[in-house]
Amino acid sequence: MAPARKKKMVKVCRDCHKVVEGESCVTCGSTNLTEDWTGYLIIIDPEGSEIARRMNLEMPGRYALKVR
Repeated sequence: MAPARKKKMVKVCRDCHKVVEGESCVTCGSTNLTEDWTGYLIIIDPEGSEIARRMNLEMPGRYALKVR
């Protein structure tokens, strides 16, 4: 049986919903992060994306749909 891999805890910025890997958001600079989120969204072309427009996202990247 293969050894279990340790799951990496991904955090999300509560201010801009950006998925981050460090201790602060690279987009807005906030340290207000949470591990309590749902929905994973990848925006490639913010200008052409209706979802990005509705979420007020202007930069490509990984985002959470719902942040608690």
